[in-house]
Amino acid sequence: MIAALEHFRPHHEELRKRLLRSFLAISLCTVLAYLFIDQIAALCTAPLFTASPALKTLVYTKLTEAFISYIKLALLVGILVSSPYLLYQCWMFISPGLLDHEKKMAKRIVFWATGLFAAGALFSFFIVLPKTLAFFMSYAGKNLQPLPKLGLYLTFVARMVLAFAIAFEIPFLMVMASSARLVQPEHFRKKRKYFYIAILVLSFLLTAGDFTATVLLSFPLFGLYESGIIACKVFSASDLPPEPD
Repeated sequence: MIAALEHFRPHHEELRKRLLRSFLAISLCTVLAYLFIDQIAALCTAPLFTASPALKTLVYTKLTEAFISYIKLALLVGILVSSPYLLYQCWMFISPGLLDHEKKMAKRIVFWATGLFAAGALFSFFIVLPKTLAFFMSYAGKNLQPLPKLGLYLTFVARMVLAFAIAFEIPFLMVMASSARLVQPEHFRKKRKYFYIAILVLSFLLTAGDFTATVLLSFPLFGLYESGIIACKVFSASDLPPEPD
């Protein structure tokens, strides 16, 4: 038992060092983000004011709401900004135990996963979010005045951006599962209806039960799933035997 603990001690020390550096990076980036929180908040609220020019300000109804919302926003930005360094720390911890071909595979995985995550976030913020806000704000009129709350609005933006960022990983995960021989390429086509149901459930959970937002998220996910099927056919090995029904 003691020998096993002594054997694990170098890994434990290495893990502690990597976690400490990651925590410090997140803390530093969060503090820096909070120093520019007004500019960051203005960037996040710009799509709302563009969708509804008559709306000039957001409101908050609790004394601590604005402060807590800004802290959450700064922390989220801090995590996103420090994520390349966090991935680097993860890589430095696991790479000594990998073979050369495994290192090459891990680098490709990190590259494509990071790229698709960023693409999903940018697509959501610059394309989907403005259209979604324009739709929701179109209900405003003489007898109906919108008063968006700061905390709820920032939560809505963060949830939508993260939902699309995660959703953009779907084709990548499908290709990886097919390439790793976990499933055959035809599996995703034959089981399409079950995956569609799973996508609807996932969209419902990611949008906290909002029906309209669920629909707006699920249709892009259907498109991503179909693109994943095509990608599996392109990138998967052609000599895999067909999967029986």
